Amino acid sequence: MGLIVRLLINAVVIYLVANFLPGVTVAGFGTAIIVAIVLALLNTFVKPILEILSLPITVLTLGLFLLVINVLIIKLAAYLVDGFAVRDWLVALIFGFIVSLVSSILGAGARD
Repeated sequence: MGLIVRLLINAVVIYLVANFLPGVTVAGFGTAIIVAIVLALLNTFVKPILEILSLPITVLTLGLFLLVINVLIIKLAAYLVDGFAVRDWLVALIFGFIVSLVSSILGAGARD
């Protein structure tokens, strides 16, 4: 049940951020749910592989390369989901930061 709640929280956050952040478009709330599911799957299966493969450059950049990996995951989700688009890398970086921050705050409140 907790997984469904977290996915719904993420979908709401994705939908709201897309409405306020220029450069991010989500066709509707149904699309936001699909984006939340795709992002969860990509973060579970693809992101760890990318982090392991990029470990040397991540160490050299003192962890800043992880931001590039986050942007790649968001851009990949935009490529995979029709109705979800992110204009450029900077917008994807800002979108990822806001979504993760707000989801963390709301997710912590939902667990209490």
